[in-house]
Amino acid sequence: MLARTLLFRGRGKSLSGSGDLLHVVSNDNISAGRRSFGRAIIWGSAVVMVAVAVAQLMQVQGWGSFGFENWRPTLYAYVLWAICLCWGQVLMHGEHGKRTLFVLPAALFVISLTVFPLLFGLVIAFSDWNLSSPNGRQFNGLANVRQMWADPFYWNAMLNMVWYVLAILIEYAIAFGLALALNAEIRARKFFRVAFLLPLMLSPVAVSWMIGKSMLEARFGPLARLGRALGWDDPSFFGSPWIAKLTIMLMDAWTFIPFMMIMILAGLQAIPKELNEAAKVDGANGWRAFWEVTFPMMLPVSITAILIRIIFKLKLADIVIAVTSGGPGGATDTVTSFIFREYRDRSNVGYGTLLAMVYLVVIIIVMTILMKLADRFARPRT
Repeated sequence: MLARTLLFRGRGKSLSGSGDLLHVVSNDNISAGRRSFGRAIIWGSAVVMVAVAVAQLMQVQGWGSFGFENWRPTLYAYVLWAICLCWGQVLMHGEHGKRTLFVLPAALFVISLTVFPLLFGLVIAFSDWNLSSPNGRQFNGLANVRQMWADPFYWNAMLNMVWYVLAILIEYAIAFGLALALNAEIRARKFFRVAFLLPLMLSPVAVSWMIGKSMLEARFGPLARLGRALGWDDPSFFGSPWIAKLTIMLMDAWTFIPFMMIMILAGLQAIPKELNEAAKVDGANGWRAFWEVTFPMMLPVSITAILIRIIFKLKLADIVIAVTSGGPGGATDTVTSFIFREYRDRSNVGYGTLLAMVYLVVIIIVMTILMKLADRFARPRT
């Protein structure tokens, strides 16, 4: 029995000295022929996929006929290449190649859902494709770009987006005030938390019809009647460009201020109470304690809430489409609602796709700049 115990101890020392063999993957003895075969099936399937895609693109452009009825051959070629790529990784790298199979199929699936639609969108963006035209899709080069550059309504929608995004600063101030109130020891605090979150639970389309089409209706809406009673001769909330724009901002803010409020409230509750108590001991009053303790500690949460709100704001369309359709005269248009009307009202798929692609590039640039600035200011301060 003693000898067996000593034997197990000796094995334990040898294992601990050489590392935990259960978590060490040894390199496989992969032959050169096996590696060459792995590379061959990967590059061979890639060549087949590119050839099928080019042939199908040539047929679409009218440069030849290869008997393809739709884009399924390219899809099948991509699936074949994905399978060969996974197989080739195992052949060339052995056990390490098997590890990549936990990530590689998911990555290929994401590529199929993002890259291919993006490439197809680029093809459409440089085409003249009006659904009401009997000619179908025709390549027109940079004609859509020139049309966009001379389109005053599109640039007006871009300018409107600047105003809509700047309004987030006022929304943030209101949300911060509500969060401070709900974080304090007030009566019925739980009730007010639920009540303030109710607008966020509603669909923006429901808000559009409930407020924009009912309460703000110029003839019979209750707010219009109240305006007449107070001396407003023509209580039209969507007749004047600036009043209509302000009304859209208020409706959108009423819907999404609770979202910012709940994020800020969570950040306030995470601040240690000892910090505020220490500030009071040092003689800081409520306003000074807020600026020197609470607000600096809340910067990471505040910047995150603002960035997420900007992302939602850049997609603003449903309230505008349901209430004003961009009117009066494009005063309330957003880029998304304008692109939607290009598709729905004018059936201009090619031009609308180009506008969407340009707007996507603008969003990527703006959000990249904002995130770099946020990374500089969002570091927690102690």
